[in-house]
Amino acid sequence: MIQLSVNLNKVALLRNSRGADNPGPAFAAEACISAGAAGITLHLRADRRHAREDDVRSIRALCAERGVEFNLEGDPRPELVALALELRPTQFTLVPVTPGEVTSDHGWSLPDDLELLSPIVAAVQAEGIRVALFMDPDPEKIAQAAQVGADRVEIYTEPYGAAFGTPRARAELARVRDSARAASGAGLGVNAGHDLSLANLPLLAREVPEILEVSIGHALVADALYLGLAEAVRRYVAAAAGIDVETVRTK
Repeated sequence: MIQLSVNLNKVALLRNSRGADNPGPAFAAEACISAGAAGITLHLRADRRHAREDDVRSIRALCAERGVEFNLEGDPRPELVALALELRPTQFTLVPVTPGEVTSDHGWSLPDDLELLSPIVAAVQAEGIRVALFMDPDPEKIAQAAQVGADRVEIYTEPYGAAFGTPRARAELARVRDSARAASGAGLGVNAGHDLSLANLPLLAREVPEILEVSIGHALVADALYLGLAEAVRRYVAAAAGIDVETVRTK
């Protein structure tokens, strides 16, 4: 069964818009865990436009207390690597960052990035931390993450999410499926994330059983505005199990 890790960056972004402490990502994390989330994800960007270091620390402690996974995401800049080595999250997901990007929009380029990533992966794994690499859904390249020494890949699913409900949907789903099979064949665990929703997640879960974990933030938090956070998490847990659930109508 696919595990749901809830990305709470959007909660932190809402808090930051008023420069205060409400809504608190740690309180949101508690609600998500109580509703059945298997983990919490935070992407700590250098500009701190959403998650902050204190969020990472408090939610890491909460996840350890509640016995769920904590996934720290970000680019391999020295201060973030140092924080990961200090806090020892369950998983450290390395994501390439382009200056000025609104959100992550591409995976690592291998073998071009191998020299950059290999020593970081080795150092983090030496502390008992699982390492995942954010990768495009390209079956020919995704297995190369094994050469870096990564434990898992996170398949970038935005193309699938964008194509869902259009004639391109089956082709994009096939890219994710074939990428997952290539990664699994290379001994890599498979995660997935980006633009996954209540509408498109059940089909993905049924068609790509290799997926171990999905990280979902934007759509889940948006749905929580209508459903409430706990109900949104419960529906996403069901969707991650391949169950078709009632979706939120936003138009």
